[in-house]
Amino acid sequence: MNITIVSGSSRNPNLSHRVALHLQQKLTELYPAHHYCILDVRNHRLDFVNDVWMKKEDLPKEHEALGELVFDADAFILVTPEYNGSYSAVMKNMLDHFPKYAKRVFGIVTYSTGAMGGMRAAHQMQQMICAFMGVPSPQMLLIGGVDKRIDETGNSEDAVMHRMSNTFLNEFVWLAEAVYDKRNCEL
Repeated sequence: MNITIVSGSSRNPNLSHRVALHLQQKLTELYPAHHYCILDVRNHRLDFVNDVWMKKEDLPKEHEALGELVFDADAFILVTPEYNGSYSAVMKNMLDHFPKYAKRVFGIVTYSTGAMGGMRAAHQMQQMICAFMGVPSPQMLLIGGVDKRIDETGNSEDAVMHRMSNTFLNEFVWLAEAVYDKRNCEL
């Protein structure tokens, strides 16, 4: 199974990338049979959505690498900071270019440097995923004080962070595998 982790912030320094690295490391450790990649929105500059790409053949040459990360994904983990009570616009714009998310599981990961960890953004992301006809994993990962919990390389010495990550990832992978198996039976 291919899982794409979307690092959904274009700001620098980029805390989304820290979180994405942390999740990729944990997934590789816990579930080595699957393939994990990080889609960093900073590496794929897109205009505001004018074009929608339904299949790989529709992609302009400059966005083929991005298309591979999206079209080949069996499940997604979306990582975003909370910006003014919502998720990042740059991530939403990127997702809107690709309307083919039906029957794909989405994990929701939000964070902030404050205590609440992006709770309002997480709730809005659930609605967005349902609008995509995706399957939101009920277990979300909300990380408060992210700048103190995960270092620049994705490592964490925080026992609470490890417990929260493991719980989130175990529930996400269980659901993603179940939906993946069912979807492949229907083909």
